Amino acid sequence: MAARSCLAIVLAAGEGTRMRSARPKVLHEVAGRSLLAHVLTAIAGIEPSATAVVIGSGQDDVAAEAGRALPHAICFVQRERRGTAHAVLAARAAIERGADDILVIYGDTPLIRPATLQLLRAPLAKGAALAVMGFRPTDPSGYGRLVTKNGRLLRIVEHADAVPQERAIDLCNAGAMAFDGNGALAILERIGNRNRKSEFYLTDAVEIARGMNKTVVAVEVEEDDVRGINSKKELAEAEAVAQQRLRRAALDAGVTLVAPETVFLSADTTFGKDVVVEPYVVFGANVSVGDGAVIRAFSHLAGAAVGKGASVGPFARLRPGTRLGDGARIGNFVEIKEAKIEAGAKANHLSYIGDAVVGAGANIGAGTITCNYDGYAKHHTAIGENAFIGSNSALVAPVAIGAGAYVGSGSVITADVPADALALGRGRQVVKEGWASRLRALKSIGRKKAHAGD
Repeated sequence: MAARSCLAIVLAAGEGTRMRSARPKVLHEVAGRSLLAHVLTAIAGIEPSATAVVIGSGQDDVAAEAGRALPHAICFVQRERRGTAHAVLAARAAIERGADDILVIYGDTPLIRPATLQLLRAPLAKGAALAVMGFRPTDPSGYGRLVTKNGRLLRIVEHADAVPQERAIDLCNAGAMAFDGNGALAILERIGNRNRKSEFYLTDAVEIARGMNKTVVAVEVEEDDVRGINSKKELAEAEAVAQQRLRRAALDAGVTLVAPETVFLSADTTFGKDVVVEPYVVFGANVSVGDGAVIRAFSHLAGAAVGKGASVGPFARLRPGTRLGDGARIGNFVEIKEAKIEAGAKANHLSYIGDAVVGAGANIGAGTITCNYDGYAKHHTAIGENAFIGSNSALVAPVAIGAGAYVGSGSVITADVPADALALGRGRQVVKEGWASRLRALKSIGRKKAHAGD
């Protein structure tokens, strides 16, 4: 049987006023990725022939996020908020191009997975005209109920309109639907707005399709897959589920999480083999960790690549642009930003390395900083392989330290240092013999005079 083409329509036009935020609801994040990007990533997993994203007027930031998450997605604008069916028809041009299957998914359901979308599509290949996604929540209050008989879906009843017998039904409407592409427009165009809000509700598609003698079914999925986000509380609940999934996947892949419940991952975090992650580590977006690396407790990584056998932390911070070579060592209270630390180099404690390259085998002493910002622009520091930077040194960029060079402790380096040279940038030490004894004697005399005056 030939593969069925699929148009995915993502409704991302909702305001999300309960989020108490100026940011559009679908741009809030779970596991370091926007709600919308999660949905579009799941859609990419089923390889649709086309994807349409329906946004509200003036939501250029939502359109930009859709483009980042799924470059081939086409955005359509719902200029008036007149209900979910009205939103779907905002993408009429995409529907008219034709597809075997048309999926309608909401942009605020970040936990949905490709397998769940395929499950929703499956009845269409068997002749159904419409499939509706349902779930059984712990508390069904407030959800529309799916009224079924003999495996067929009869109607969707909103909670407020349901009689007691219908409210006893625990199979609830998850919102997502799959239409057979050949009859989708005929159904959608018949949806009216004869309701309390004079809006066009997608849920009316069920009774319309049945009235056209078409087969309508409900597809039951797990509650977590269809969690919609309408408040910060629900956002936090979705984050918890996402973290459980990510931790389980990491453990299944062989990562050692010493205390899994204390480690926070991003949706795109990747690990090699035999990685160890100690407690209370946070992985921001775009982090990769190579084979055999160890991430020690209370470290924070974002936008960083950690090489094989490297060691990070405890209490280290790797900011975006950090690249650690194989066997590199970054210790406690070290911050790295936009810097490449090559193989075997180490900065074991209390240092800041920014906009720099640290050569293989180099040693960065405690308290060393690269002074990369002059108040107007960032400048680069180059440290050669096997160089030794003494403790409490300040390297004022732009500056280069040659291979094998030494920088004396406490130096301020403002000019390039040749390979194998010693650089000292500090005041000459002065020693005054007996000075401390004389000071203590003078202080003692002063105290005695003060007491005599009392």
